[in-house]
Amino acid sequence: MPAPKRRPTSDTPEPTPRVRRADLSAAAGRYAAPSPLPPITTGAHAAPPSATSGAAAAPAELDRLVHERVRLGILSALAARPSATFTDLKALLGATDGNVSVHARKLEEAGYVACTKSFDGRVPRTEYRITPDGRLALDRYLDHMEALIRAARGR
Repeated sequence: MPAPKRRPTSDTPEPTPRVRRADLSAAAGRYAAPSPLPPITTGAHAAPPSATSGAAAAPAELDRLVHERVRLGILSALAARPSATFTDLKALLGATDGNVSVHARKLEEAGYVACTKSFDGRVPRTEYRITPDGRLALDRYLDHMEALIRAARGR
């Protein structure tokens, strides 16, 4: 038998109204100051830097696909060597199996890395290589970050 409902006493706090997350983010956007930084975009939608922009100008947009910590680590590790296994990347980044797997798959879907699966005896072996598009995306990202650093230092 369920317990009887209690009547509220003067000590019982009033329930707070529930606010949806979408309402909070919309309200935050109304009152946020405009950012001096360029917009962040995702993957293939990131515009390449203009050929006429000069070395001191920052690219128009930051590639959010590359900007995430684990994905940036994967691309950086693969740019420094011909290839790396799943186990190598996991150990190098200090990430879990799930994190490396999900982020590597996103990079693969974007065409930034190539994945080769094979067996070493009975042990599965997953090897990743950076693609030319991945190297270009990483170079653009690094150029953008260097431009932001120069701007922050006033150079």
